[in-house]
Amino acid sequence: MDNELRERREERGLTQQELADEVGVSRQTIYAIEHSKYDPSLTLAFKLARCFDCAVEELFHPDVDE
Repeated sequence: MDNELRERREERGLTQQELADEVGVSRQTIYAIEHSKYDPSLTLAFKLARCFDCAVEELFHPDVDE
């Protein structure tokens, strides 16, 4: 799933670790999401969207072909 997580994280000046701490996951999880190697759970997607004060749909873009 495509996402804007890295761009938004960098705009806020956060490291992967700082964002991970904020939402209660590991830095590796944030890395994997940013590189489209892992799709977050719905709960985590909402936590991340709340961190950036946006809708889940603004942060994550599902692949329509799947």
